[in-house]
Amino acid sequence: MNVRVASVGLGRFGKRPEGLIDLAAEAASLALEGVGRKPIDLLVAGTMLGHGPRGPFAFLPRLAGRLGLESATGLRVEAASATGAMAFHVAVQAVETGRATRALVVAAEKMTDRPTPALTGELVAALHESEVAAGATMVGLGALVAQRYLARHDLAPERIGAVSVHDRARAALNPRAHFSSPVTATEVQESRPVALPLRLLHCAPISDGAAAAIVERGKGPATVLGLGQGLDALRLVDRADLTTFPATRRAAQRAYEQGHLTRKNIGVAELHDAFAPFGFVHLEDLGFCGPGEGAGWFENGWVAPDGRLPVNPSGGLLGRGHPVGASGLAGIAEVALQLRGEAGPTAVASKPTAGLAHSMAGLGAQNFVTILGSGEG
Repeated sequence: MNVRVASVGLGRFGKRPEGLIDLAAEAASLALEGVGRKPIDLLVAGTMLGHGPRGPFAFLPRLAGRLGLESATGLRVEAASATGAMAFHVAVQAVETGRATRALVVAAEKMTDRPTPALTGELVAALHESEVAAGATMVGLGALVAQRYLARHDLAPERIGAVSVHDRARAALNPRAHFSSPVTATEVQESRPVALPLRLLHCAPISDGAAAAIVERGKGPATVLGLGQGLDALRLVDRADLTTFPATRRAAQRAYEQGHLTRKNIGVAELHDAFAPFGFVHLEDLGFCGPGEGAGWFENGWVAPDGRLPVNPSGGLLGRGHPVGASGLAGIAEVALQLRGEAGPTAVASKPTAGLAHSMAGLGAQNFVTILGSGEG
């Protein structure tokens, strides 16, 4: 592809006093400053839960007005917790096909202003209505997947804590992360049960935050090499195997093929680990290791900044935070920063030439894989 990430903007994730538009405008302004505020002819914006006191509101025109981009064209997209990734893919395709010269992608979420029960009720919109009618929640179904995975591979429940420990250690170095302190395996295992085997520190936090990126024609250190999307049955009961996410496998295959790459070319990865055991599953589905081998990768330090494959150097969803609509774009932005040599304290040991960002909608019904790299050769 002849499309590159020219600039990114990331605000701090966590409990923020600002509203949704303020958060989005902060990240967007940082990205615009990175390109000297060059003209933007397409604004692609996304949020999963964004609404005003009277329900859904005009997020896109409100943001365009705030940024002074009324002369641009615009699109608002939504794909549950993969909204940010979808927004990026839409913008890249518009620039690649010549429909736009330079696009600003923004994804944002405001979550901490809602009571937890109300927020839980909104998040289940990503599930099948029959599951919701039966009382299912996102964490409840996540626990079911975790139970099946542990049973299939004969793993003790405490082993999933390795992902939480890893992410929180990385987040402690990230000034934009929701959490600033590491945790121990004992602290994870002794945290409050939520839906066993998942405990509180196995689950991504409720966060506010936004991410932005400028996409334009040309090549550079963060050129778009491959985009992939995959779908799967919405209801878990309709899936043949709960220990893998076929939508990730399909998305990865398409992204690798488009970029003429294999997993061996990837030097850094940002994974959608909303629940700790999903870190194992994603590593396997993306082809980095075989079924049941993900735990060993975390326990042996192979995903550390100086390991075989640095994973979630930003802290991932468990450490950086999970403002649902923004997380997919944040992962892409973090990979771009690594490739551009702008990651600062979260930089991996060896500057990669290609990186992968993975994003998942709901419980894996619509997943995205984005590969960025030098665009050379």
